[in-house]
Amino acid sequence: MCGICGIIKFDGTKPDQQIIGSMMQSIKHRGPNDQGFLLEDNLALGFVRLSIIDLSSLGHQPMYSADRRYAIIFNGEVYNYIELRKELEQKGYRFISGTDTEVLLNSYIEWGEDCLHRFNGMWGFAIYDHQNKELFCARDRFGVKPFYYTRHKNNFAFASEIPAILTAIGEKPHADTESVFDYMVYNRTDQSDKTFFKEIKKLPHGHTLKIQLQTGDIKIRRWYDLRTALNNSKPFESTDAFKETFNSAVGLRLRSDVPVGVCLSGGLDSSSIVSTLLKEFGTGELNTFSAVYQKGQKGDETEFINEYRSSIKNMHYIYPTAESFYKDLPEFICTHAEPFPTTSIYAHYKVMEMAKQHVVVTLDGQGADEELAGYHYFFGFYYKELFKQFRWVKLLTEIKDYWRNYHSSYAFKSFAYFLMPSGIKTALRVNEKGYLSSNFSNLKFESVVATELYNSPNLQAALFNHFEYKLEHLLKWQDLNSMRFSIEARVPFLDYRLVQGLLTNDSGKLISKGITKRFLREAMTGVLPERIRMRMDKVGFETPQDEWFRMPMFREYIKDILYSDSFKKRDIIDADKAKKLYQQHLDGKKDISKEIWKWINLELWFRRYID
Repeated sequence: MCGICGIIKFDGTKPDQQIIGSMMQSIKHRGPNDQGFLLEDNLALGFVRLSIIDLSSLGHQPMYSADRRYAIIFNGEVYNYIELRKELEQKGYRFISGTDTEVLLNSYIEWGEDCLHRFNGMWGFAIYDHQNKELFCARDRFGVKPFYYTRHKNNFAFASEIPAILTAIGEKPHADTESVFDYMVYNRTDQSDKTFFKEIKKLPHGHTLKIQLQTGDIKIRRWYDLRTALNNSKPFESTDAFKETFNSAVGLRLRSDVPVGVCLSGGLDSSSIVSTLLKEFGTGELNTFSAVYQKGQKGDETEFINEYRSSIKNMHYIYPTAESFYKDLPEFICTHAEPFPTTSIYAHYKVMEMAKQHVVVTLDGQGADEELAGYHYFFGFYYKELFKQFRWVKLLTEIKDYWRNYHSSYAFKSFAYFLMPSGIKTALRVNEKGYLSSNFSNLKFESVVATELYNSPNLQAALFNHFEYKLEHLLKWQDLNSMRFSIEARVPFLDYRLVQGLLTNDSGKLISKGITKRFLREAMTGVLPERIRMRMDKVGFETPQDEWFRMPMFREYIKDILYSDSFKKRDIIDADKAKKLYQQHLDGKKDISKEIWKWINLELWFRRYID
């Protein structure tokens, strides 16, 4: 796990070594153990290393092929590198290091771009072909690792994080209005290759980028198509088959020459990883990391986390508070460099800060909700599927089962919303955000949130669309939080074998009778503590932000923002309406903490990067 960056100049000049050095410095937290760079003609490549596999200097990058034709900078892990190395050795390749980087580079030399299909892992990398004067870049299947780029004036620049590219641009960027719209109206980011910066894009997950250094010609190609992969995949025939693959996915992600821990939230997903490590791998000195709050506070999962007190020696707890959040806020916003619609990722941020004292690698449960239908609004898509199939009795039974389990109409309301045309969905969401300025709310954007994500005809399509349009922002936040503290976060649930085996299953095997994640729950019988295996609520990493934003320190801070000239002149949020709503929040009449956070986060982002 590392940080990569690069510049290509097309104006006849050579890259400035000082600029590539500044880009590397801006991502130094991603790789504090080593650094290296390459300068050749109109190309500069930079690299900072977090040593995970083969900690020796043989893992230094840029790493060169035996004939010096190719050079690679690589951020990520290829977990099945041991098996690939054996295959390459049988073909005559010789290795001088024990790194997966060398395996990746030789795989590219042997199989070309098709090598990507052989990898089980996460990556963003660039390979320079000295002979053909060409740079080949690639990103993993689901976007676990980042890759940002810009084509600005006569320069091409790329990096693992946006601030490095801003350094290369060297001037004030501009806000992307469509990204701001999706953020304010739908609470969503990262649906496309756009970022909040007009000048900067991200290479879509499952894509490659090839750029010719002499002509500047850029070709972007999809190398992994999830829909095609699903058409060529078979569903898990049993929960035993799923469990076997899950165990393999966890086992592969234990490959490391540094300590590995687990982020334990107390939920089904992270607990499944922990219990699998304990029971299937006999992991003795396991470290777990959890964010907890006072008993009764929103987001506190202590009672579920403590199910492991008797079986895990090294359980570590962090207690995020309003005071710590207030203190960390400037650094936290800079860590992410783009607005994000929830403070829940602050809990994960603090978990990573604590984990840094004990491990270098963590396992996390990201991806399980998207592949196992974990969000409760997925019932709405399941109901829509039954409705379109005229399975009225089954539909009514499912609605009753959900009500019996949760005493909530949330799933039915989601069902009704998903039946609406996309234009009406957008209009409803804009109207719901009554605090938006009239000019901003009248903008006409065809958001993929309405046209694709929330317009899926059935549950399988919804899961597919969540991998295409939703999952990536969660992975981005996880990457930025973990790498801020020089930690590699690995996600067993996003092993492509699990994704393809689950998304091809019938809807009723994933979600039914008011129960989510049926496949995982059944597979974890006898493995998970029973009260976790069958818990029906869904929390995840949360914060008691509603309470925090009523406290004196935030009261003054938020009011300073809402009453500022800059907030009013943005013409995105109606300042007068926002003030009234915040007063209602202070009076305890309603909880609008999610909206409050978006207001202040967006304003602070504008001040830091755009103004």
